[in-house]
Amino acid sequence: MPITPHPKGMRLAVRLTPKASKNRFGPVEKTADGAAHLKVYVTVVPEGGKANKSLIKMLAKSLKIPAGDISVASGATNRNKQLLIEGDSGMLAAKLEQWIKDITP
Repeated sequence: MPITPHPKGMRLAVRLTPKASKNRFGPVEKTADGAAHLKVYVTVVPEGGKANKSLIKMLAKSLKIPAGDISVASGATNRNKQLLIEGDSGMLAAKLEQWIKDITP
């Protein structure tokens, strides 16, 4: 699972692909070192943080949580990102695990 606990909530590992043909969530993939990340595709270009904003907006809508609860904790200018989703860790963990199962093939 690409999620890990954080003192303020949960972290979600993402590999973002900008300039895609459509906005969508992809599969969970594992890297050579065994770390997992969720692939996400957005149609906007990676200029001035537009792709990150689109990613946060998409995630907030899909999870039905406020966009203000989601921030890029690391990797703001990189395709590989760690998103911080603030809130109750236990509730978020269950919600994220179910959401990932629902959206991935």
